[in-house]
Amino acid sequence: MGVSRAERPSDRSRQGRGQDRHVLQPREAPAWSAPARTASGDAVADMREAILAKLAYVIGKSPTTARERDWFAATALALRDRVVDACMGAGRTVPNKRVYYLSLEFLIGRLLSDAMNNLGLVETTRAALAELGIDLGTVEGAEPDAALGNGGLGRLAACFMESMASIGIPAIGYGIRYDHGLFRQSLEDGWQRETPETWLAEGNPWEFVRPEATYTVGFGGHVTMSAVSEGVIRRQWHPAETVRAVAHDVPVVGWRGAHVNTLRLWKAEAEAPVDLGQFNGGDHVGAVSSRSRAEAISRVLYPSDSSMAGQELRLRQEYFFTSASLQDLLRRHVAERGDVRSLHDHAAIQLNDTHPAIAVPELMRLLLEDHQLSWEDAWHVTSNTLHYTNHTLLPEALETWPVELMERLLPRHMQIIYLINWMHLEEQGKVGRHDAAHLAAVSLIDESHGRRVRMGHLAFHGARRVNGVSALHTELMRSTVFRDLHALEPEKIVNKTNGITFRRWFHNANPGLTTLAVEAVGARVLDDPEALRGLEAFATDASFVARYAAMRGARKEALAQIVADRTGIDIDPSALFDVQVKRIHEYKRQLLNVIETVALYQAIKAEPHRDWTPRVKIFGGKAAPSYTQAKLIIKLACDVAKAVNDDPEVAGRLKVVFMPNYSVSLAEAIIPAADLSEQISTAGMEASGTGNMKFALNGALTVGTLDGANIEIRQHVGPENIFIFGLDAAGVQARMATPNYARDAIWASPRLAAALDMIASGRFSPEEPNRFRPLVDDLRHRDQYLLTVDFDDYWRVQREIDAAWNDPAGWWRMAILNTARMAWFSSDRSMREYAEEIWRVKLG
Repeated sequence: MGVSRAERPSDRSRQGRGQDRHVLQPREAPAWSAPARTASGDAVADMREAILAKLAYVIGKSPTTARERDWFAATALALRDRVVDACMGAGRTVPNKRVYYLSLEFLIGRLLSDAMNNLGLVETTRAALAELGIDLGTVEGAEPDAALGNGGLGRLAACFMESMASIGIPAIGYGIRYDHGLFRQSLEDGWQRETPETWLAEGNPWEFVRPEATYTVGFGGHVTMSAVSEGVIRRQWHPAETVRAVAHDVPVVGWRGAHVNTLRLWKAEAEAPVDLGQFNGGDHVGAVSSRSRAEAISRVLYPSDSSMAGQELRLRQEYFFTSASLQDLLRRHVAERGDVRSLHDHAAIQLNDTHPAIAVPELMRLLLEDHQLSWEDAWHVTSNTLHYTNHTLLPEALETWPVELMERLLPRHMQIIYLINWMHLEEQGKVGRHDAAHLAAVSLIDESHGRRVRMGHLAFHGARRVNGVSALHTELMRSTVFRDLHALEPEKIVNKTNGITFRRWFHNANPGLTTLAVEAVGARVLDDPEALRGLEAFATDASFVARYAAMRGARKEALAQIVADRTGIDIDPSALFDVQVKRIHEYKRQLLNVIETVALYQAIKAEPHRDWTPRVKIFGGKAAPSYTQAKLIIKLACDVAKAVNDDPEVAGRLKVVFMPNYSVSLAEAIIPAADLSEQISTAGMEASGTGNMKFALNGALTVGTLDGANIEIRQHVGPENIFIFGLDAAGVQARMATPNYARDAIWASPRLAAALDMIASGRFSPEEPNRFRPLVDDLRHRDQYLLTVDFDDYWRVQREIDAAWNDPAGWWRMAILNTARMAWFSSDRSMREYAEEIWRVKLG
């Protein structure tokens, strides 16, 4: 099904853009916005004049000289003024309790569409720009993605911040204002290449710099002791190095502008920008060395920790933003309430994973040293204010830090950790738990691997509540990584299944589908996701299904254009779009998908005249720069794509695409166009996932294992509307205990053996025949993530999917039912549960 030229990205919007710039369609008119023709003339005129004023007096450009980026900045500044108006209009009363959300990542993406949508100004802005001869889609496309995160952790934090603003939870998010984020991914002959993500090259019009909110963060040095009274000794840290943390605030506007919260990001600066003595003495480089060292903290997200220097920088980052955030919230609390002893009554601090776990000793230090509390009072405040979200069961992802590094970089904190641990272990002795193995298991210090601080244990012990992010994940936390700690405090671990903001991932990302929903079940669906249930009645309505299919076809046409622009590969929008886009990691099993692609390629070549279901496999995601195996998987996917796409025998039946530089804005184009969502991680290893929720909400059918939130998605959409395969978590554990399981699985599956042989033979890398042998050898001899064991069932379910696709009425029925039954996965529901059961915060 085609789209008119007017529906496609304009030629102008594509000019001057790099291959990895996301080209947007002009934004569709959503059903919940007044059409431009009936919008208030004054509102449109006011917006037009506001944009022109920003363009002239802030950007310093005229309409004739302004670039696309200038128009974006002017429009964003005009919208920002209205966000501030909404914030001021909400009043400045001090809430009884405020949430502080500490996260190393906030993957907020582009903010212009969020602001327009949540303020109800999409059509007003479109009309104002149109009167100036500017297309709204072009302006939106000129906004860079904010490079403040990497994957699900950061996107979850962004969803939670938006939901808290939407449902009225007073909150401040704390993170780092990264200059370059992770990296910009490009592909050179299929190999991932990393370059800096220069999203701040022309500034960020959404932020407010707050120089008055600047804090000093220390590193290194020594600790002194002094007697303040008989029997009372105070310790004082004297850092050898200090760095300034300067606040930059980004407003987070909630739905319909009723509430506005703040995302406060810290930029690292040196105490002195230049050593004038050194500079004047001729050492011009050395004179700014301290500045470079300080600013490195907020330079790049997740510096490689493969070296000791990288590990130290990672720890410096984590302590830097945690310390600045705690100093800031304590200052605010004292100004509002007077006494830090009441902090836990008026503040709830959520630690998003172990990155801010250093908050436990840092909050203790601040209460002990700066506010002169006793140890007992400080611990009472700390352990009743902090809460910890665990996001992983993988041992390598549960952070630990060498004691030597901690003692050198944060000597006072290491003293506090030792004392917390000593008191913790003493308690075990008091209740008769003297067993050495038990004490080793619950200790905050791991003595078995060169003495390391267990940050997960530290966060667990210092938190009032610890939560998992899906039902399965929480149960596995209790029975695996925190089994011994859970036995000591069985009420501490609770489950809070993740959610996604429907404003971004439904209203904004898929206005066509949202319009259909509004027309079918009413405007209430915009405020109450439960109203989506009404779509069930339309799942077999011929007229609705036809409009649904047409809407999906238009989104697939748009994605096909983006794929062609970015990769030069032409794909057929009528084919089944089979999508796996997420961070590249072995446990997420992109390799299983690639191997099945090779097996399908072999099957098509063996029977070219069979009626194969046309399929387009779309991959996307970044591999960590030091993750060699993940980067090799990307290369294999690209080499398989080249061979498949160049083979005339499979033309029209199979295409493979790897989309470079996967981002939030690209996800907003891919997800509404996807037919099949690949959620195929090894059961028991994905904590939750949120991509699975976004795809299902937009009507993609899920093929997945019983892992993470897939289990709960299955419960809600119905087992007949999802494709499940493979071992469950218990089966994975049992099979891992079986010797030679990989060898046996390959021997039992001729199809798998043939695919592995083709990859190992150099068929996809003739210039380097042994290129992919490490991947194949690992599967044959170790297969840590059980790809070989699950392969045959994965092949089986994919052929079931082929059959389902060839029944359009049945497919669209399942797709519509997925959308209709996803309301529970709203992050509004998640935030209400956190507020009621963890933070004890009343909604505004």
